[in-house]
Parts: sequence; structure tokens; C-alpha cells
Amino acid sequence: MDKNRIDGAANQVKGAVKQAAGKVTGDTSTEVEGAAQKNAGKVQSTVGKAKDDARDIAKG
Repeated sequence: MDKNRIDGAANQVKGAVKQAAGKVTGDTSTEVEGAAQKNAGKVQSTVGKAKDDARDIAKG
């Protein structure tokens, strides 16, 4: 498994927690930061999956 997939999943979790904390506290800035981090994690996971798929295809 590609490191990007692991790091991406971690960023998604961190972002979700930050987003929820922002909602609970009414801090829009924190909520937006959390959403952005969560989305960045999704992108990072997708990149990792693409690398894994390319590696699997190359192996045959």
C-alpha cells in the first residue's frame, strides 16, 4: 500500500475532527480548515490508489 493512501486517510480523519470541532464551537475558520484538510486527504488517498494500481499493472 502506498504511503499516500495512509497519509491521506489520516488527513481525512484529522480534517473531519477539526471540522466537527469548528461546528461545535461555532468557529467557522476551524470548520473550513477541517473541510479543506479532509478534502486534501481524499485527493492524497486517490493519488496513492492510482500509484498502487499502476504498480500492480506494471507487475502484470
